[in-house]
Amino acid sequence: MYVCVCHAVTDRAIREEVERGARSLFDVQCRLPVGGCCGRCEDAARQLIDEHCEKSAAAANSEELIQSAA
Repeated sequence: MYVCVCHAVTDRAIREEVERGARSLFDVQCRLPVGGCCGRCEDAARQLIDEHCEKSAAAANSEELIQSAA
């Protein structure tokens, strides 16, 4: 799905940048042109980044618990 229509930035591209270490809209904007034109996509992009960061953190915590239990 396109998050930023102006620059054709997809949710997949944003998730990939979060997986590469981006943790905020600013971090993603340093790598992708999301929000660089009209700005209408910034809220949706920020929400997507926050949700993906939360999922990544939860997965990492689960993995740590499994490893410490072993």
